[in-house]
Amino acid sequence: MTLVADSGSTKTAWCLTEAPTHIIHTQGINPFQQNEEEIRAVLENELLPTLGSAATSITAIHFYGAGCTPEKAPIVKAALKAIFTSSTHIDVESDMLGAARGLCGHQAGIVCILGTGSNSCYYDGRELHSGIPALGYILGDEGSGAYIGKRLVGDIFKQQLPEDLRALFFEETHETQATIIQKVYRTPLPNRFLASFSPFCARHREHPAIHAFLLDCFGQFFRRNILPAPWHDALSTINFVGSIAHHYRDELTEAAHLHGYTVGTILQAPLEGLVAYHRASAR
Repeated sequence: MTLVADSGSTKTAWCLTEAPTHIIHTQGINPFQQNEEEIRAVLENELLPTLGSAATSITAIHFYGAGCTPEKAPIVKAALKAIFTSSTHIDVESDMLGAARGLCGHQAGIVCILGTGSNSCYYDGRELHSGIPALGYILGDEGSGAYIGKRLVGDIFKQQLPEDLRALFFEETHETQATIIQKVYRTPLPNRFLASFSPFCARHREHPAIHAFLLDCFGQFFRRNILPAPWHDALSTINFVGSIAHHYRDELTEAAHLHGYTVGTILQAPLEGLVAYHRASAR
């Protein structure tokens, strides 16, 4: 039995290839933000109870996750090995490769992630060709949920948005400058907290100021991640995976056109494509 996982910083989706419609969700796993012990706790407390007796029959695991660089992937692999002792084959790969395989299978394409974080690459149908580094939510991650939240909070407090929007923000979020500063600088996983402000923009996307704000956020993604990449003119169509790409499809498509690109496939999550990919590879 094979277990496939697609993990972002906010949530992880798990699925057995033998039961592709049964998806299990746990909190996100990111080895840049969690150590092995913390990851094992997620597996033990959130995943195993749902898997039940099927857990002992899992012989192969394919985990694709945010932060799973060659340096950090061993942390996740060690946690998985400790929990799934019957598994003889455990692969831990980047969320970027997961997005590429889920979106394109064995076909070439420009592949981007826009979720809590963001990333981009060119996929030749087998391997990834990286371009501009994502750099995370503090230094980069343009167009992501964390980036939108960070920009929104900054623009609210620095009075860069109209007063009516600022009043709505405080009314709807029940946050203050003090609570936001505390949660960003003094509590774990501030990227998730910042991304939690993205729905405010979705609710008020018809407001001209929010529309312009979103176009600039996605424009920054293209200007800072796609246009400078060595493969930026390999194809004119760009494929996306992630909750932000899914929920802001219209604004993202408009920003892409402004920068000379066409948006191709958008998936909220690549798990269905990944399950199909591994089922086909196992034949």
